[in-house]
Amino acid sequence: MEAYFDNSATTCPCPEAAAAAAEAFTRYYGNPSSLHAVGTAAQRRLEEARETAAKLLRCESDEILFTGSGTLSNNAAVFGAAKALRRRGNRIVTTAVEHPSVAQAMNRLEHEGFEIVRLPVDSFGRVSRGDLQQAVNAKTVLVSMMWVNNEVGSIMPVEAIRSCVRRSGAPALIHVDAVQAFGKLPIRPASYGIDLLSASAHKINGPKGAGLLYVRKGVKLAPYVVGGGQEGRGIYSGTQPMPAILGFDGAMRALPELHVQLEQTERLRGYFVSNALTIPDVVINSGADSLPYITNLSVLGHPAQTMLNYLSERGVYVSGGSACSKGHRSPVLTAMGLDPARIDSALRISFSRFTTQAEVDILLNALSGGASALRKSY
Repeated sequence: MEAYFDNSATTCPCPEAAAAAAEAFTRYYGNPSSLHAVGTAAQRRLEEARETAAKLLRCESDEILFTGSGTLSNNAAVFGAAKALRRRGNRIVTTAVEHPSVAQAMNRLEHEGFEIVRLPVDSFGRVSRGDLQQAVNAKTVLVSMMWVNNEVGSIMPVEAIRSCVRRSGAPALIHVDAVQAFGKLPIRPASYGIDLLSASAHKINGPKGAGLLYVRKGVKLAPYVVGGGQEGRGIYSGTQPMPAILGFDGAMRALPELHVQLEQTERLRGYFVSNALTIPDVVINSGADSLPYITNLSVLGHPAQTMLNYLSERGVYVSGGSACSKGHRSPVLTAMGLDPARIDSALRISFSRFTTQAEVDILLNALSGGASALRKSY
């Protein structure tokens, strides 16, 4: 029996998502911008998907625009906000542990003359509210912070951003990368004062190729992808990929009650962690208050790739940190101040709503066997 624990990288599409995507190929294949009957049928179905996302976020449907991925949503938000507000200031506040789609966008903006403040994190990957408050000043035009870290699951103080912006008198827009939080935590952008929020289909058992960007009504962004202006009042152009978007819609409609699923995952994570800590050389890098879907651990003395290969040969699939790092030492764990040996042996275990205790037991047995076998080989 196989056991898949790389759900933070991508999830297996659920049946509802697959069925909705198939329907797009066979029934809603028209271009939503076309004015004939086939095009208008696709447009109506596209708007239904937009309404599904709006209900989840408790916002207006015209505040939802679809993109090609979470990365494209983040890029559209960061570049669009920075360039729209450039005349009002040049400071951008973010964190030292953002996803590469935000971190690399910040690097580019820094080269263009923006002042980028990267907030430090503690040993569990958490940002201090005090540091956030000190960083936001009257020249701040954007605060971009992930809701949940993709490597260790730390939950960031996104609820504190709006008060910091108001206190400083800054014109800043607030962007939250919610790719790892959407579909797992209740998210209400308006209640947090969030202006821009990113999410992705393939993290919630939908297909790859679709993301969304919440843009609060009244927010003006510089267009990121230019062309026909199909999405978000010209913010994001390109013919909408209907199979991916409708698959996203199917996945969103299939989501269970979030609080029930969160409680179940918390119990499962607790079971996993308590048993993993009985394995020699295992230490947990994630905080106890992190999102229960993500647990980062190290098997000390065993390089991550060696352990990953051992597990994979036995049908157990985990990640050696973020799938976006591609073999480089994790900047997240480095920012957390962990020892290099601990970083190099780090594994990310990520659950989905379909993960079972039987699969967790398979993982625990494989981890224990790997720790023992690899210890003897050195």
